[in-house]
Amino acid sequence: MDVLEAIRRRRSIRAYTNEEVSEENIEKLIDAATWAPSAGNIQPWEFVIVRDAGIKRKLSTAALDQRFIEEAPVVIVVCANEARSGRRYDQRGRTLYCLQDTAAATQNILLTAHALGLGTCWIGAFHEEGVKKALNTPTDMRPVAIIPVGHPAEKPEAPPKRSKGEIIHYESF
Repeated sequence: MDVLEAIRRRRSIRAYTNEEVSEENIEKLIDAATWAPSAGNIQPWEFVIVRDAGIKRKLSTAALDQRFIEEAPVVIVVCANEARSGRRYDQRGRTLYCLQDTAAATQNILLTAHALGLGTCWIGAFHEEGVKKALNTPTDMRPVAIIPVGHPAEKPEAPPKRSKGEIIHYESF
């Protein structure tokens, strides 16, 4: 699948079949994530792979009761190691670069999953403390994205997009 096709056809999937996601496919998703760009090549990402029903339930609750999270066969939680980014880039590394870097890794996971025929949804709406507690994260580790992964049980239509005339500015606003 060509990358532009993957970008245009990927959708947020919130319903999954009961079919398991292979360990081989999970490894492919994480491998793709690790090829994301990162400030200074610091690679501040850490990934928690969750298959346990109890932990998925806690993540779902922390994510404002988005129950489809616990229904996915696998959930990947993308975390940013703020301290790792901060060692080189101080406050900007801790508050911005590590988030940008993990966002790029998250997008790689979403696109790779789509290319593999898997469905995902980028969840950013959650209570961080609830996710940290569910995963027992170290203090300098910040959960950035929750990604349920599974075989799609739905085929959403393409969402409307703003026109290029609304979003492109040349030289200044």
